[in-house]
Amino acid sequence: MAKILVVDDSPTLLAGTTKILEAAGHRVVPAVSGEEGIAKSIIEKPDLIVMDVVMPGISGFQATRQITTNPDTKDIPVIMLTTKDQETDKVWAKRQGASDYVVKPPEKAELLSKIDALLN
Repeated sequence: MAKILVVDDSPTLLAGTTKILEAAGHRVVPAVSGEEGIAKSIIEKPDLIVMDVVMPGISGFQATRQITTNPDTKDIPVIMLTTKDQETDKVWAKRQGASDYVVKPPEKAELLSKIDALLN
C-alpha cells in the first residue's frame, strides 16, 4: 500500500510500530534518529512519516519542522507518535507541521485509521 518512514530511537517501539504497519500491508522504512529521519525523508520520499518526539540529537519536533518546511518534503504528512500526552505538546506538534498526533503505545486501530485518513 504506502511507503511509511518510521522514526523512533527505541528498537522495541520501532519494531512494534513496524509490525502494525506491515500487517496492514504498508512498507516500512526505519530510522533511529531525527537526523536519519530527515535524510531518509529526502531520499526515500515516503507517503507518510510516523515520528517519535523524544530522541537524542534532533527531537521529533525539530525534525518535523525541517521536513515540513523543506520544499522537497513539505507535502509528506507527519504523525507524531510519542509518550508526550499534554495538550501543549499536541499544539506544538501542529505548529511544527505535524498532521496528527498519537500517544504511545499506539492503539492499532487508531494509528491505522489516522494513516488511512491522511493517505486518502
